Amino acid sequence: MSIVVPVYQGERTLTGVLEEIEPLTRLSITPDGYSFQVEEVLLVFDHGPDDSASIIRSITDRFPFARGIWLSKNFGQHAATLAGMASSGGDWIVTLDEDGQHDPSAIGGMLDTAMREQASVVYAKPTNPAPHGPVRNVASKTAKYLLTKLSGTGAAADYQSYRLMLGNIGRSVAAYAGSGVYLDVAIGWVASRVTTSPVELREEGERNSGYSARRLFSHFWRMILTTGTRGLRIVSGLGVIFAVIGVVFAVVIFIQRLAGDIAIQGWASLSVLVLLSAGFILFSLGIIAEYIGINVNMAMGKPPYLITTDPADGPLGRTRKVAK
Repeated sequence: MSIVVPVYQGERTLTGVLEEIEPLTRLSITPDGYSFQVEEVLLVFDHGPDDSASIIRSITDRFPFARGIWLSKNFGQHAATLAGMASSGGDWIVTLDEDGQHDPSAIGGMLDTAMREQASVVYAKPTNPAPHGPVRNVASKTAKYLLTKLSGTGAAADYQSYRLMLGNIGRSVAAYAGSGVYLDVAIGWVASRVTTSPVELREEGERNSGYSARRLFSHFWRMILTTGTRGLRIVSGLGVIFAVIGVVFAVVIFIQRLAGDIAIQGWASLSVLVLLSAGFILFSLGIIAEYIGINVNMAMGKPPYLITTDPADGPLGRTRKVAK
């Protein structure tokens, strides 16, 4: 198993996280009786404002299983996570945050869920409110709700930075995902089964969040843009609606004209013209957007297929449990 930790502000919390992971580097048994072992922890330095670089160096000197991945500049959490996934070698990849809110002891339960449901990706499902404050929590739930409606999949509501996934899935995603793609959307492109496992979130360590309101909105907007072309198709739908309203309105006006009920000459024909023109323009934009959407998917690196191994020969096929 490989653990990927993107590091932005880990000066105060990162050492504690590694101390909690250290027992898992010896053979461990899950509650259901499966064995696993953490062979490497990849600490991806994302050029934060604190002295995380020195902490990573001291950790790699202290813990032989830890390895630093050094990015050339700040690229953001998802890019750092992709870099760590690309550098991993485990049958399974776990991604977790540096701030201590993700308990490494929950990994065993997540692995049990993956084996029980034969899932290639398992997200941590918080059993308690996230420790971010009520405003941010409400905003997060609203954003995930909107993303679910636009993407057409319920998986968007379960997105979490605490994940367990098959190693070949994670490394393949890291290989083809474009620079603008949202990580969890890219995972959903190729993962055969995605599920969740209950995990209790802990309070963040003594550090301020690296996400400002502007960065959180940018984060949300990137999710929307990379969900596919459903958002673009809304434009076509609006065009059809406007056109239908225009036709209905024209029929009503024609009937009123025959009955002599039109009080102001000219406004009716102008209203019909505006509605029909708006419908035609929006529908035309929707058609153009479909062509743009094809190019967007290509630019994001969405693959037409992904070749993997026989599940029975991989980690999910290891159903033999360790006797308790």
